[in-house]
Amino acid sequence: MITGRTTIIAHLGYPTFGFKAPMIYNPWFEAKGIDAAVVPIGVETPFYPDLIRSLFRTTNVHGALVTMPHKVTTAGLVDEVTTTGRIAGACNAILRRPDGSLLGDMFDGAGFVRGVERKGKRLAGARALVVGSGGVGSAIAASLAAADVSAIGLFDASAASAEALGNRLRQHYPALEIRTGSKDPDGYDLVVNATPLGMNDGDPLPVDVERIAPTAFVGEVVMKEEFTPFLRAARAKGCSVQVGTDMLFEMIPAYLEFFGFGDSTPEELRQVSKLKY
Repeated sequence: MITGRTTIIAHLGYPTFGFKAPMIYNPWFEAKGIDAAVVPIGVETPFYPDLIRSLFRTTNVHGALVTMPHKVTTAGLVDEVTTTGRIAGACNAILRRPDGSLLGDMFDGAGFVRGVERKGKRLAGARALVVGSGGVGSAIAASLAAADVSAIGLFDASAASAEALGNRLRQHYPALEIRTGSKDPDGYDLVVNATPLGMNDGDPLPVDVERIAPTAFVGEVVMKEEFTPFLRAARAKGCSVQVGTDMLFEMIPAYLEFFGFGDSTPEELRQVSKLKY
């Protein structure tokens, strides 16, 4: 039940039909007796900066979850960005602090890496290909670098975006081998789809799955369905995979702490979740 005392966390993005977070956060809030709610708000790119300015003038919005296509833009709209957010060049969370200032942070990468490691994949020394250099791809690349992978390949439809991410990584990880410009997955231990491909019926696969080694680990960020066409094709090759919602469940405990709601575990969140496919 939402009341006049409910603390609101806005869930900002466009389109909203693929949003899964409200079906996880809100049952958890109810189970814990916390008077808070995650509320989806669809906003297209041209109107996003004005919405941020207006939204945080309200008195009951404590923060926001930010998803596509606004993560990169958000980094330039808040008062302070964490180190992770600066490396990623994007934010997927906004906290309004007691003085009214806005703090931006990025949890996509941490959630993805935690999920992969919990499945037993050793990242130290691995070679990773990240396709997509927007907010989520940049965050995953930053967290993979922090997990001591030996090499990262970066590809984006915008070559400039991939090059910019590579340069940001080089500033913080000068020993890391970084390649840009190719999405050929041959030779990589980990292949990540960090693009929107798979959200719409008929989307092409992000890479040539025939070129992925059966021993590789394949990860996905798209959450429209549990096993996207990309993951189904990877599983058919014998690859271990991580679905998009795994990243979500792994990052939510970090979000809850960021917003001051206490802590949780992925298992606890899954128990109360209302996710349906």
